Amino acid sequence: MSVSVIIKWGGQEYSISTLSEEDTVLDLKQSIKSLTGVLPERQKLLGLKLKGKPADDDVKLGDLKLKPNTKIMMMGTREEKTGQELMRPYLHEFLTSAYEDYDIVIWSATSMKWIDAKMKELGVTDNPNYKITFMLDSAAMITVHTPKRGVVEVKPLGVIWGKYSEFYDRKNTIMFDDIGRNFLMNPQNGLKIRPFMKAHLNREKDKELYKLSLYLKEIAKLEDFSGLNHKHWER
Repeated sequence: MSVSVIIKWGGQEYSISTLSEEDTVLDLKQSIKSLTGVLPERQKLLGLKLKGKPADDDVKLGDLKLKPNTKIMMMGTREEKTGQELMRPYLHEFLTSAYEDYDIVIWSATSMKWIDAKMKELGVTDNPNYKITFMLDSAAMITVHTPKRGVVEVKPLGVIWGKYSEFYDRKNTIMFDDIGRNFLMNPQNGLKIRPFMKAHLNREKDKELYKLSLYLKEIAKLEDFSGLNHKHWER
């Protein structure tokens, strides 16, 4: 079943209705981040408790027995750091390498205004070593009903394949996301990556994008991606 909550923060209310009982508190925090810009580790959700104690990030929302449209007060501030400081290691090297073999598309579950701002802040928009073919925002996403998760929002690659069928299809497309359900409609083309959190702690040891660049370079030799199992991409 789906879970609907209303987050109160900064004098405003934010409605979230795309999560299911199988999603976790961390999934909720990621959704809040998309709406407010407050990083999950900086969020304190008041009243979100399990057995009298604050609910941990791995607790499933279904276990919290939330009533529909439960209002949750969130305390937390946006991290006043530049995009460069929060940027995942090897981002520009990864995009530069990928650009040699692929067209690059940015798809975020946020507004286009937010995407534009973030890409400029990260130095992606005007980088001389690669170009972004186009960008998609939350308006290109759809909601689907699943037996396990209820109603969820996903990123259907059919949107791209239908509009640009002469260039892209299931044989030459791969999507990266740290939320696996986003490629629920096209699981064969999705590769789930680890989320990058707590930049100040993990910057030195995070090599996810470096390893992904090697994987992309290897499969670029293939004419058809549809037979690949991206779950084992690190092998």
